[in-house]
Amino acid sequence: MSVRLVVLYYSTYGTNHRMAEIAAEAARAAGAEVRLLKAPETAPAEVVASQDAWKAHAERTAHIPTATAQDMEWANAYLISAPTRFGVMASQIRAFIDTLGGVWAKGGLAGKAVSAMSSAQNTHGGQEATLLSFYTTAMHWGAIVVAPGFTDQSIFKVGGNPYGYSHTQGAEFTDDVKAAIGHQARRLVEFAAKLA
Repeated sequence: MSVRLVVLYYSTYGTNHRMAEIAAEAARAAGAEVRLLKAPETAPAEVVASQDAWKAHAERTAHIPTATAQDMEWANAYLISAPTRFGVMASQIRAFIDTLGGVWAKGGLAGKAVSAMSSAQNTHGGQEATLLSFYTTAMHWGAIVVAPGFTDQSIFKVGGNPYGYSHTQGAEFTDDVKAAIGHQARRLVEFAAKLA
């Protein structure tokens, strides 16, 4: 298998970081070479430092590499996980995507499998809109969207979002949650391998 997967996330308090870790673990178990990367922080340092939970999470994950355009060129599959902000992905992910124009212009994002996950503070906080709006970006890239759909019982057990796993902030990462994230990651690896 020749799947090179970037699991790219942004996380303020840790929810999407945990989701990304679960996905990366499942993808590695499925045979993919995985880079777990975070989007660069764009919020001013004093704002991050002013909120204890945000600051603590930034310190806990300081060892995780920040994604670059070169990482995106290296990969032949992407799993993106980001919180919902007003129905779209957090600005940190969007800002990173906006740096990929050079890679996109030479076709470096095209023909690659992509899937996405999200979270929000409440169950109907815009997660589906966030995933669908991101997939529009992936279509502009020429990437191949690999959503989980209703292809496994685990999807039904955690709320039934066929566009990608979505988590409610503060909810537990139960075995059912891990199964749904794992299924999405394995499905992505399976299709990425076919494309590769």
